[in-house]
Amino acid sequence: MTSPDSITLHRPLDMHLHLRDGDMLRLVAPHSASNLAGAVIMPNLVPPLTSVEMLTAYRGRILAAAGPHAASFQPLMTLFFQHYTEAALAAAQPHLFAIKLYPHGVTTNSDSGIHSIDAAEPTLKLMEAMGIPLLVHGETTGFVLDREAEFLSIYGRLATRFPRLRIVMEHITTAAAVALLDRFENLHATVTGHHLVITLDDVAGGLLQPHLFCKPIAKRPEDRDALLAAALAAHPRLMLGSDSAPHPQHAKECCGCAAGVYTAPLLLPRMAQLFAEHGALENLQAFVSDNAIRIHGLNPPDKSVTLARQPWTVPSAYEGDPGLKVIPWEAGRELLWSIQA
Repeated sequence: MTSPDSITLHRPLDMHLHLRDGDMLRLVAPHSASNLAGAVIMPNLVPPLTSVEMLTAYRGRILAAAGPHAASFQPLMTLFFQHYTEAALAAAQPHLFAIKLYPHGVTTNSDSGIHSIDAAEPTLKLMEAMGIPLLVHGETTGFVLDREAEFLSIYGRLATRFPRLRIVMEHITTAAAVALLDRFENLHATVTGHHLVITLDDVAGGLLQPHLFCKPIAKRPEDRDALLAAALAAHPRLMLGSDSAPHPQHAKECCGCAAGVYTAPLLLPRMAQLFAEHGALENLQAFVSDNAIRIHGLNPPDKSVTLARQPWTVPSAYEGDPGLKVIPWEAGRELLWSIQA
């Protein structure tokens, strides 16, 4: 059901989600599990998820933290990229959605990331043969505004070298990355909700806004506009992947601010508001669900979420125990759309 004032989304998915662990997991997991049919769960814990035993144990903790929403929420689990044997991948595959590749040191908890794409090729060949998707944090360690652009040639090389490997460019932030989607049939992408709205000016154009600081960093207006145009048109190789990344308030409002924007509690209402503002509400279903289901052959729980044009105010913080506080995107602001059922 879609009208100018309401929309029902069927089997909505978040194709890039950080849930952390421990107290943080117990605080944030219900925010996603309550209104999504599934999510791709990132593996960059401390230590990172590198075995089937770690993978299944973490999935159990996620479902326990989801509480009453667990039955209608599918965690799509990922392993942290390293050099895997065929036997290790075969053992993990029944529990595995994809493998996430982090270049060394580019983002939170990526110190175990790879140093060389060439050295990764044996595992990539196995993944291609076994039909395991590759998710990539595509940045170099160069100048911060150029890091994604510098990585694009590596995407092209991977797509050409492994034509049957399903590759996802994670959280793209540039117009050039959008253009690359149309060059290779095996290349896909996720984009965050906040990168469809903000630019670097919102992060650091005035007083520094730590709760908008993330990796990859927001870019120029023309990049944001290209991302938005692709999302509003429901580009067939583009999927919503929030990269919702919670950190305690004290880790964001400090020197050495942690990278990550916490968007999970308002993800669907904010996207409904954005698409409605641009007269593209009819394309939201494809962007938040249908594209991902088609690209990856997914079968998430049969869950529907109805949103309506009814204002609500985003909480100034979400609090857990003991003394844990997380500040969300748009904290304290009124949104025009809200979840009704």
